[in-house]
Amino acid sequence: MKHGRNRVLQIFIGAIYLSICNPLNFSFPQQTIFIKPLSDRIASYDMYVKLNPVKKLITGEETLYWKNTSSDKINELRFHLYLNAFKNSKSTFIKESGGQLRGDRLDMQSDLNWGWEDILSMKVWESSERSPSDIPSGKDGEDLTHKIKFIHPDDNNKDDRTVISVPLDKPVLPGKEIILNIKFESKLPKVFARSGFSDDFFMAGQWFPKIGVYEKAGERYAVKGQWNCHQYHANSEFYADFGEYNVHITVPKNYVVGAVGVLQNEKQNNDGTKTLFFHAEDVIDFAWTACPEFKVVNAVWKNVKIRVLLQPQHLDQADRHINAVKDALEYFNKYLGKYPYPNLTIVDPPFRGLGAAGMEYPTFFTAGCLWGIPRGIKFTENVVIHEFGHNYFMGMLATNEFEEAWMDEGFNSYYEARIMDSYYGMKKSFFDLLGFHFGDFEFQREGYAGMRNPKIAEDSRYSWQFQDGGYGPITYDKTSTWMFTLERLVGRGVMDEIMKTYFERWKFKHPCGRDFIAVVNEVVKKRLGDKLGDNMAWFFNEVLYGSDICDYSISGIKITRVQQPTGAYDSAGVKKFYKLEWGRNGSTVYRSKVVASRLGGVVMPEEILVHFNSGKEILENWNGKDRTHDLIYESPDKVIWAKVDPYDKIPLDVNLINNSYTTEPETTSITKYAVKFIFWVENAMQAFGTLF
Repeated sequence: MKHGRNRVLQIFIGAIYLSICNPLNFSFPQQTIFIKPLSDRIASYDMYVKLNPVKKLITGEETLYWKNTSSDKINELRFHLYLNAFKNSKSTFIKESGGQLRGDRLDMQSDLNWGWEDILSMKVWESSERSPSDIPSGKDGEDLTHKIKFIHPDDNNKDDRTVISVPLDKPVLPGKEIILNIKFESKLPKVFARSGFSDDFFMAGQWFPKIGVYEKAGERYAVKGQWNCHQYHANSEFYADFGEYNVHITVPKNYVVGAVGVLQNEKQNNDGTKTLFFHAEDVIDFAWTACPEFKVVNAVWKNVKIRVLLQPQHLDQADRHINAVKDALEYFNKYLGKYPYPNLTIVDPPFRGLGAAGMEYPTFFTAGCLWGIPRGIKFTENVVIHEFGHNYFMGMLATNEFEEAWMDEGFNSYYEARIMDSYYGMKKSFFDLLGFHFGDFEFQREGYAGMRNPKIAEDSRYSWQFQDGGYGPITYDKTSTWMFTLERLVGRGVMDEIMKTYFERWKFKHPCGRDFIAVVNEVVKKRLGDKLGDNMAWFFNEVLYGSDICDYSISGIKITRVQQPTGAYDSAGVKKFYKLEWGRNGSTVYRSKVVASRLGGVVMPEEILVHFNSGKEILENWNGKDRTHDLIYESPDKVIWAKVDPYDKIPLDVNLINNSYTTEPETTSITKYAVKFIFWVENAMQAFGTLF
């Protein structure tokens, strides 16, 4: 591929250029990870960065290689400067979040705690119209620094500094590439939201000037070519193109470093520092961590090298991290697709840095644990499995988390529950202690069904538009719940085919919701015909694009005796008199009326199981559309109880307690109190879980 050959030349020339201009003066050998690229590699970076642990400052220089894969002439570039979200109280992130995330807050009283990102210079190093060999070492091109301007594509906050526009005098032509040299400084904030420092722990996430995604006409929802480069919002996460990363990181020599990609070499410097060189291919981001306290535990799953960076007091929980990620690797490889990367790094932040816990990057993620957590409380396993899963949905599928967070967080939560319930028990995978237990999916479902207002927003809403709450339970828990509902409607085998088809077709290509729904329609039609309708639009209109709730109930059972004919009736010109009698042929006949109700606005196909006193049972099918649905039986048998959705195919139903009705009194009153207690425990655990 032409771009691949040019890239080799660019790296070679870049090595010469940087060896002359960069005081670190490194050689540039690297290991090729994939013989054939897995992605288009639109945005690639070579970086030299140095950490000042006292000032909490990263100074860096990056060379960006950006390829125009559209048919448009690109006259403007857009970049994210994510760390400016933590620059002051006027940023969109701070205004929306109030300076807190998942219960952790920014201490705004200390000057050291704020963070920012400054571009010191930006120059065009090479235009795609010239051959790399035509560039004299160290020669600069057009200086773009003075053209940088801050823009606010999502709101009218003129004080937000997280997105910049850079006009170009000379456009990037279709199929061509531009190379920029950017010098920058990134001041890390006190960690409370993913990235930052805590004492001598550093988590560098979303820390460098990062180009946005130019969506060409027909890609995702783009009618015409456009930049997709959103501001850093309180609820949103990220969206980026695939590429290669060659990153040299200089830190004090006693620091342990972990990062995205594969470590190529490590060099000791004469000034008490060391420099580590990491190389990554076909990833959408690069993050790293450094801390002198880390204890390293290594493991292997098949051909994947696993590296866990643990706090010293958590060393006895190394096996929990390793076993959980091995379970996740095994499950995803079997039921979704192959994990292609050769390695994986898990980071355990310190207690004072838990704001960095539970965050994902390709081949690299932060987990979270606390000393002394009993093994019956599987928080550690839960967060490890969840964050690893992002390697598929955030990483390889690379959906737009700003606009369709449900495609990452929701799908990932669905697989998290499948894995947790599969390996640790469906009814005890989340909590199993002191005689009480419940599963991961039960916990997720309660996160949605237990909301004060589950109608607060539709799932398809942009992440920053959840202005009055609901982002977490709707995006994570509701999506997982309706994914399980879809699975139970179509069957596990069909669901697995849907997800495998979706993953294989769209990995490394930025799919959108429309692409996923098309796969669902295709596979369901092929496997089930018209059983669920001509297509599944009705389902997604209810669960994804609508905000109403699903709630079906059995509202009552009424039983009366069937009265025989009485009075005078003409028969062949003769009046015949009937006396009042009960029963037929010596037996009493009962008329049993079961009333099912649709209390919510969501319509789902339902089953109703009816149980008679003789032990006989009848399973009825109902399209679920009417507000009430009567089932009437005349028989010597009486209906004893009835249950809508008896096999739990519709977990989206927000109130399972009203799904059944019995004519016999409950044998004990403790049941309802036990249910309330479990509900209280789940909510308490959910609140505690915000630490992660």
